[in-house]
Amino acid sequence: MTVTVLCLTYNQADYIRDALEGFVAQRAPFRFEVLVHDDASTDGTAEIVRSYEARYPELIRGVYQTENQYSRGVAIPRTFLYPLICGRYVALCEGDDYWTDPDKLRRQVAALEACPGADLCAHRTQRLHKGRARGFLAPRLRDAVIPAEEVILGGGNFVATSSLLCRREAYLLQTPMREVMVNDYVLQIQGSLRGGMVYLDDCMSVYRTGVPGSWTGQHGHWMEDGVRAQLNRMLDALDGYTGGRFHRAVELRKRQYDSNGLLARKDYAAMLAPREIGVTLHRAGKDLARAWRNLILGFRK
Repeated sequence: MTVTVLCLTYNQADYIRDALEGFVAQRAPFRFEVLVHDDASTDGTAEIVRSYEARYPELIRGVYQTENQYSRGVAIPRTFLYPLICGRYVALCEGDDYWTDPDKLRRQVAALEACPGADLCAHRTQRLHKGRARGFLAPRLRDAVIPAEEVILGGGNFVATSSLLCRREAYLLQTPMREVMVNDYVLQIQGSLRGGMVYLDDCMSVYRTGVPGSWTGQHGHWMEDGVRAQLNRMLDALDGYTGGRFHRAVELRKRQYDSNGLLARKDYAAMLAPREIGVTLHRAGKDLARAWRNLILGFRK
């Protein structure tokens, strides 16, 4: 088995077919499997998954809960899916997102095979907000190997979850960062530590936001105090785990989160402190660069 695809879904009956069709459409010259975890959906999502499992029994395997595990604080991938992974690589796609290129897995596996020093591959992704195209998650304008420092500074929206393919050993590695927080930002960082992130500048998936059932609609926003505090603890764990090798990037990312918290609380006086002004200008520069990049990519499309 070359690739195991992990798909988490909950009450996404309106979107899960798109994800499943993206899986079965793959033209991979190797064996791959799809593990779909349904967290006790009540809208018919599980029935849709079962219908695809019946049609593609050698490809799709459903894991069905009768009680919602996320609300109980259970680490779903580690508890239910890690023991089932057979592939040398692990690809991710949430149930509300979907793949658009039938050669996605083939191309990403080939990219990592050609770069044995790296553990993670990502690609450009279309952002779809409330059904309308809203630019791309695209950290570069061309194929590249992106260093870990840039991934750390990029935050959780550096690349899309649906674009990630990771070597199994790196994906399953239980680091101190994952003891604090389990999300795709942690995986992006963890997968980049050894040799950076291999990035392909071709759009091969879609990331949905702002719609019922989407990940962003079901989970806490990153600007909430509790989420930001957890992110900062995760970054502190990263700093300790790597012996301070990325300390400058870690500290700047933490300052950005703190500055975002001041903005969310409308504490403008604190934001006028010289240190916060510097962080704000840094973030504004990144936002401006992203806006220009999305404009250029829009013309390219």
